[in-house]
Amino acid sequence: MPPQFSIGLKLAWLSVLLYWLWSARRVKAPERIEAPFKRFVAYWLPLLIAVLLLGPGDWFGHSLLRENFVPHTTLVYSIGLALCLLGAALAIWSRHLLGQNWSLSVQLKKEHELIQSGPYRLVRHPIYSGLLLLFIGNTLMVGDWRGILAVAIVFLSFWRKLKQEESWLTQQFGTTYLGLTQNASKPKDFAAPGASVRTANWS
Repeated sequence: MPPQFSIGLKLAWLSVLLYWLWSARRVKAPERIEAPFKRFVAYWLPLLIAVLLLGPGDWFGHSLLRENFVPHTTLVYSIGLALCLLGAALAIWSRHLLGQNWSLSVQLKKEHELIQSGPYRLVRHPIYSGLLLLFIGNTLMVGDWRGILAVAIVFLSFWRKLKQEESWLTQQFGTTYLGLTQNASKPKDFAAPGASVRTANWS
């Protein structure tokens, strides 16, 4: 990978990581949380495997995982980096809007709030969407089949997590949450500045 694209990719991931660490300083105390072992198996382990698949290393050998599914061209690198930057921006923006309601695992916070602004108006899970864009962009830049496997693993992990989140939020907020998620899933016109918007989630 050309150095300028490698630097851009690292900056995209580093910006997300640093913002996550910085913003985690002040979050609400949890009222309900998943068991540690379940969190590790369902979320941390898949993410670790995905990172290892996308990272450098000779342990892939000459297997199918190292075969290219796209050519290593400037155009492909550019598209991949653009997706990474877009994904990082979406994830950070969405995380910022969640504020103290954010959690690294599936949790219900004390005085949990439904966020009703920004990307949550149009996307039910903008943080997951942003992170998936990051993984997809990274996969394009790597260009190997191992990246496709990594994206599939991350997608399944996120899917399981968001379904658990939606179940807990529905139990907590009932028809209010269901109405907001249905509204976020429907096509709509953009609101004028200052107009009310609707959406909900903590991811």
